[in-house]
Amino acid sequence: MYNNFMFYFEKINDKTVMKSDLTELNHLFTTRETCIKSEELPMIANQNKEMIRKYLHAKEIVSPKQTHSANVDFAAFGKTDYPETDALILDNEFQAVFLNFADCTPIILYDKDRHIGAVCHAGWRGTAKRIAVKTLEKMGSKNVQAIIGPAISICCYNVGEDVFNELKNSVNDFEGLYREVNGELFVDLKGINARQLQEFGVKEIDVCPYCTSCDNDLFFSYRKENGTKNRHSAVIKL
Repeated sequence: MYNNFMFYFEKINDKTVMKSDLTELNHLFTTRETCIKSEELPMIANQNKEMIRKYLHAKEIVSPKQTHSANVDFAAFGKTDYPETDALILDNEFQAVFLNFADCTPIILYDKDRHIGAVCHAGWRGTAKRIAVKTLEKMGSKNVQAIIGPAISICCYNVGEDVFNELKNSVNDFEGLYREVNGELFVDLKGINARQLQEFGVKEIDVCPYCTSCDNDLFFSYRKENGTKNRHSAVIKL
């Protein structure tokens, strides 16, 4: 179903981040070690953010105020306030952009011909509203590479029937994207987002195998950690 690319770990100052070899875009996914959004350890998070800003040679590193919407905006150098925004498009080489996650699906999009990228935050609401496709429509891009990062996987993500139906209706073909165990419904958020992108015409997609709940030693999980306010992030820099 997906291209056979690979996610791999790399060190920044002896701290672990994750990348995909699908693209040459400057990008990374932070881990528990390199988190840049933490209410428990704000000083360490800020130190990590500055470390990553310098590593990416960015003049500033910005993120929006995420609200599980399907709102998409363009980053602009010098602008730091992006209210109610769950996807941010980057078309300048001065900024780095990051969004935060703890089970929801991170999606990095890159149009290598036009040198424009984006990061999307797709929880079940954003997925049901097809936020990745809406971002591509706002970018005006179709020939893109898509990297779908660590998120809660079909092994662990059980939902109610109402959420199940909204997610089912977001794709033309729902085959292989759910399972039923003892009357419980489990869905593949990463796979649903990938299917939406495929149906839109995206051909290069790399899907991370890590589950934030199963691999909780590497990433944060809202469900596994009883509503943690710590987050890992998806970061891009052109």
